[in-house]
Amino acid sequence: MSAFALRILVFLVVAGAVYFGVRKIWRDWKAQFRALDARQHQRDLRERQRPDVIDLKRSSDGVFRPNDKDGTGGDRRD
Repeated sequence: MSAFALRILVFLVVAGAVYFGVRKIWRDWKAQFRALDARQHQRDLRERQRPDVIDLKRSSDGVFRPNDKDGTGGDRRD
């Protein structure tokens, strides 16, 4: 083998190792972040069921207010 072909072969092997290494890291992190998001979503759903959580609704003037008992969303027009 000539020196030039050997250099090309070494370069391709190193580039392939880097590519597959980065790809594996990307997939591992992606799976980890998805699992983290799923746990956070489940936690948020559990927190919404708690009795001390106030549900806010956007009123017609664009301000978020607690929902009134009659379901108007706390619209206060003075």
